[in-house]
Amino acid sequence: MISLDTAEKALKNVYLGVVSEQLNLGTNAFYAKLQQTTADIFGKEIIKLASYGVNGGIGAGKETDALPRAGGNNYAQFRVELKNLFGTIEITDKAIRASEGTSGAFVNLLNAEMEGLLRASKHNFGRMLYGNGTGKIAGISFIDPNKVVGLTVGNHSALCEGLIIDIIAQDDTVLVKQARILKYDRDNHYVVLDKQPSAINPEWNTYMFVQNSYNNELTGLGSIFDESSKLYGLERADNEWLKPQRYVLGGTQISSAIVQAGLDETDLRFGSTPDIIISSYGLKRNMAEYLMLNRTNLDYMNLEGGYKAMSFSGIPWVSDKFVENGSVYLLNTADFKLHQLCDWRWLEGENGKVLHQVPGKAAYSATLVKYADLICDRPCGQAKFTGFNETAIF
Repeated sequence: MISLDTAEKALKNVYLGVVSEQLNLGTNAFYAKLQQTTADIFGKEIIKLASYGVNGGIGAGKETDALPRAGGNNYAQFRVELKNLFGTIEITDKAIRASEGTSGAFVNLLNAEMEGLLRASKHNFGRMLYGNGTGKIAGISFIDPNKVVGLTVGNHSALCEGLIIDIIAQDDTVLVKQARILKYDRDNHYVVLDKQPSAINPEWNTYMFVQNSYNNELTGLGSIFDESSKLYGLERADNEWLKPQRYVLGGTQISSAIVQAGLDETDLRFGSTPDIIISSYGLKRNMAEYLMLNRTNLDYMNLEGGYKAMSFSGIPWVSDKFVENGSVYLLNTADFKLHQLCDWRWLEGENGKVLHQVPGKAAYSATLVKYADLICDRPCGQAKFTGFNETAIF
């Protein structure tokens, strides 16, 4: 007989392992290459010693000369608070009771809920890996009486129907909390919400954030490549090796020579060898077109997680919808680690229960959790081009 106990066992013993594997390998090609570790976790923080530069105790001389002066490794301490990542499903009591006599119907119910959670988690987690930790997903230019919000940013890949968002001004004024997107017009760039936000002043810098995520997300690639004064608790001005290579181009057409120059510079200046190239979809198309026009064979590679990549000098080149238009990353994933307390787990209550009644509702919810953050040991060994001219197809 189907019951809450049956659902508990299924979520713990059947779905958890599958969901964890799918999130770890199926989120995107970048995440699939990352090493996950429980090292350097102290309480609620990641405290990590990162080495930089070289050991200075080397030299050459005559056989009677003094030995080289000792010079140990240089170390700096990273200090980052673990981020709290959540994903929640909800099943009504009515749906469970309706499935009591039919195991197939119950399995279909759980499958549908878990597939929805998996899609949403992949989307959101993948977005965070390229974000700057603020949770910002779109800028806003105006709000009209029909609950339509004008958007001002170019890449709207983070937006979709069903997403629940907060709207917050730059001065931290909250204009609306937990409003759900009912409609997203991808051509005209506006959304319709189920809650009417407060009016905004056109002079404000106002943005959309995933619900409750403002300044609470992973320290993604956006944090590494932005102009912020600090990274992992250290001042960039005092630590030049915390600054990645940034190349700003003004509408330049992509070519193999430019990308190869970026790869060469990371090696010449910092001894880093990027092992993955990640660009916007349009830029990958432009690169493929460039190679074909120059009579270069297009080779493809199969990556872990089932991803297929274009090969550039033996380095996999993939595209991702969360990379800004006209941009490409050259990354050495050996320098990145996802530090975590544990892999994905169900939030357990009394007696180890993962299904909890939603207060005031005839429904039960279960929440998937992960406490983690992304750390790059050597930011200077990473590079990014922005401003390439990207040919539009549609």
